[in-house]
Amino acid sequence: MANTLPVVTLPDGEAIPKLGQGTWEMGERPDARKAEIAALREGVELGMTLIDTAEMYGDGESEKLIAEALSDVRDDVFIVSKVYPYNGSERGVQAACERSLKRLKTDRIDLYLLHWRGGEDLPGVVAGFGKLRRDGKIRHWGVSNFDTDDMEELFSLDGGDACATDQILYNVARRGAEFDLLPWLREHRLPAMAYSPVDHARLPRGGVLEKIAAARGVSAFQVALAWVLLQPEVFAIPKAADVAHVRENRAAVDLRLSAEERAAIDAEFRPPKGKRGLEML
Repeated sequence: MANTLPVVTLPDGEAIPKLGQGTWEMGERPDARKAEIAALREGVELGMTLIDTAEMYGDGESEKLIAEALSDVRDDVFIVSKVYPYNGSERGVQAACERSLKRLKTDRIDLYLLHWRGGEDLPGVVAGFGKLRRDGKIRHWGVSNFDTDDMEELFSLDGGDACATDQILYNVARRGAEFDLLPWLREHRLPAMAYSPVDHARLPRGGVLEKIAAARGVSAFQVALAWVLLQPEVFAIPKAADVAHVRENRAAVDLRLSAEERAAIDAEFRPPKGKRGLEML
């Protein structure tokens, strides 16, 4: 790939791009398929080789889209997928993984996550992930939407400390994880994967983000994404369903916010002063 992005490091030392591509709600509309495939391919060309999906997304259609778009560059991309909690047992995660592998048309998933807490057998999930890893079906495993107490429970289990990341809702407007979860992850050398890094395009209008954007000649969404990318040991997976949006996301990597701009953002979007429950979308 021609473009090099900043990286974060997984616990085993593997480096992955700090900016990837999300695929939530992609692959569901035939009339959008050509544009979505072009977007994914453009992102890979720009160095955004981390691709996030889930069995939930379009009931597997997102995984099928990725296969169609990227099978010929499979060895250049790092694929993340996620398993439903209701498949969260030792045998359940293995069966779900096999289905995802078939839809993705690949022999391995680079990072496989439990999508959220929801009545799963957590020791069974860990055991199933371990078996998948030993069998070469997955290369790393992790979790999503786990708060600090969930991570402590996970790490208390046999093999639970093999977790590679926690994918969480994190952006300038949703900073609760900064109080204890992000410090916990950093202490345990786990990077955090930020989904919806521009809050699903629902950030407030007319405030500091737009003021900075106007001064910089960029969009408010680029400012918000740049803010996430400046956070230590955090990588982001914004969705972009067309080439122009992909290029806009990539340009945010090069947007370096000044100390004054970051202070102005903190004044409008205040860091947490106490524990908040982890938010989800």
